[in-house]
Amino acid sequence: YEAAGGRLGDADAGVRGSMSRRPRHPLRILESRRLTLVAATPQLVNADLAGRSAFTDAIGAEIPENWPPELFESTAMRVALDQLRDPAEHGWSIWYLLSRRRGVPQVLGICDFKGRPDECGSVELSYSILPQHRVQGYATEAVARLVVWAFSHQNVSSVAAETMPHMKRSIRVMEKNGFEYSGRGSEQGVVRYVIEKISGR
Repeated sequence: YEAAGGRLGDADAGVRGSMSRRPRHPLRILESRRLTLVAATPQLVNADLAGRSAFTDAIGAEIPENWPPELFESTAMRVALDQLRDPAEHGWSIWYLLSRRRGVPQVLGICDFKGRPDECGSVELSYSILPQHRVQGYATEAVARLVVWAFSHQNVSSVAAETMPHMKRSIRVMEKNGFEYSGRGSEQGVVRYVIEKISGR
């Protein structure tokens, strides 16, 4: 599975480019070679919870029938919604991953920071891609972009991610992005990987 963790830049601008309709609210976005990453807002998460039609209208992208991806069902999204009631958490929560294809983009998955940097400067990232879009490098690309974004903040010194030892694809996503095994995770049976900011970065 291209999934890890879970809910246990960058300019503030309307989504642009291939979006077929303009979202109702200004959105913080990041772009990579094949993806547009959209930081969740309370309005977006509420639309997501309301169903595919409302979410399509809010984000301006096609929502697959098998949405949401693993780990990000309604309970997890309600936790994110509570988190996002604090404006300071915007960007440190859900990021929706959209294809940058011509025509109408499609939502492919989610990355998620578990909150703002802690007192040690660490943030934790998780990710999940819809089954039909796995093994195509989307998780690796999204994680790479968000690590760069996280390290652009002076108070971030490391990014961590957790997964199960048998989830080899998830571990491979971390390894491709320079994460190294650091030991046990926060829960029984979970392993933790970390990437440290390079000095002066």
